[in-house]
Amino acid sequence: QVQLVESGGGLVQAGGSLRLSCAASGMIFDSTEMGWYRQSPGKQREFVALITGDGRTLYEEPVKGRFAISKDNAKKLLYLQMNKLKTEDTAVYYCEAEGNWGPGTQVTVSS
Repeated sequence: QVQLVESGGGLVQAGGSLRLSCAASGMIFDSTEMGWYRQSPGKQREFVALITGDGRTLYEEPVKGRFAISKDNAKKLLYLQMNKLKTEDTAVYYCEAEGNWGPGTQVTVSS
């Protein structure tokens, strides 16, 4: 059974940085494509970034150049480094793998 647990969210001022983590279990971590999504109040959940089993990455346009997705196969951790945060980045951020989701972690960016 796949389990995903996000951490690292919080309150940060615009222009600041946060690093989100997602601890995974119950799957073959090394070769599994994993992603980050986010959901703001009143909006649908949207794609943020993904990383393939062989390390290729893809980002949604608004976060390109500011966010970086990475993974530590030994620790079975997925990361999302978020820099130059904007108020519009405020959302609950979710980790996804093989159709499974974590409970999410809240990121709030203040002006």
